[in-house]
Amino acid sequence: MPEFKQFLLADTAEGLTEAEILSVRVQPGDEVTVNQVVCEVETAKAAVELPIPWAGKVTEILVEPGQTVEVGAPILTVDVDPAGGASVNGSAPAAEEEMKPLVGYGSKTVTTKRRARREVTPEAPVTKGGYVPLAKPPVRKLAKELGVDLRALATSVDGVITREDVQRAAAPAAPTAPAAAPVSSGARERRVPIKGVRKATAQAMVSSAFTAPHVTEFLTVDVTPMMELREKLKKHPSFAGVKLTPLAFAAKAVCLAVKRTPDVNASWDEAAGEIVYKDYVHLGIAAATPRGLVVPKIRDADAMSLAELAAALEQLTTTAREGKTPPADMLGGTITITNVGVFGVDTGTPIINPGESAILAFGAIKDMPWVVDGQLAVRKVLQLALSFDHRLVDGQQGSQFLADVGAILADPAMAITY
Repeated sequence: MPEFKQFLLADTAEGLTEAEILSVRVQPGDEVTVNQVVCEVETAKAAVELPIPWAGKVTEILVEPGQTVEVGAPILTVDVDPAGGASVNGSAPAAEEEMKPLVGYGSKTVTTKRRARREVTPEAPVTKGGYVPLAKPPVRKLAKELGVDLRALATSVDGVITREDVQRAAAPAAPTAPAAAPVSSGARERRVPIKGVRKATAQAMVSSAFTAPHVTEFLTVDVTPMMELREKLKKHPSFAGVKLTPLAFAAKAVCLAVKRTPDVNASWDEAAGEIVYKDYVHLGIAAATPRGLVVPKIRDADAMSLAELAAALEQLTTTAREGKTPPADMLGGTITITNVGVFGVDTGTPIINPGESAILAFGAIKDMPWVVDGQLAVRKVLQLALSFDHRLVDGQQGSQFLADVGAILADPAMAITY
């Protein structure tokens, strides 16, 4: 007998709620094997290839490229017992059929059956300690940030409160106004849907800007000694085959300076009423890619040598620009560097990544006049900018951290004192 199973969009990273279908690599009638990649999706973090956990024959494709689907939605149907006589036009499985999740993402079974809708109405208000509505973690977080009580909302999708429900509740009532005349985009405009990495970046930056009180400080540094050391180390055997960039020195300086000012590497847990101090550095590196801004992490960067950091940076940036950074590598950062100098920019006022307390902007290194021992000279100079969360980092702490980073870059020999 034919046995049909639906391949569902699994949560490929913590908090994923939806993804855009980039491509479907099979057609009805195709035979598939275990772990064969059947489609590629773009999440809020990166492009991800999805392997199928069973072998069989594809009977139906339920999505198309460009479509955005929610986690748990079916992507395609497979007859896992094609010898039983199933045809390409075989019937789809019942909605209640239990399905296994994506290979590599756990063994817990999931089901496409949804709970019955429970709607909160004015006639049946919910009190504290009563019914707790269904909502995904990112939606609960958004509601908390916007001051929306989930228990007071009516749901729009099968009893589960969505991001749109929360945003609708938070939006002020707009006054009635005459309808505006339609505007044609014409040949000199184009409209692109807000989705994928761009949508996730926008939401994260707005959330951070209006949640964490930002303070930004600036420091101009003579890094001539650092650049001279760089040229010397490039010829050293331990750096053979390694692309040693100024950013690697900045990464090392940040990891060393964190030891003196651990507050910049901590996080603010509003729900628990706690500051979380971390005895490790998962260093985020902001990278511009064709899909938008992404911030992959170098895990345990504080335990790496300068050569190891340089190699990790090269691999990280190459993978990010190719759009192949795994979603898991975007999570769990503790502090971030954004290299605006690569674009020839002096500095800026960067926005802190959500969940972190500080971000360092690393500017362009330029030849500039500088006073050395009372004499004017041409030196290699850069500007640094540090934005920090003033809830847990005071001005003294932020200033101390920025000064320590600058001191190490101005005189790398200072590193041995940290």
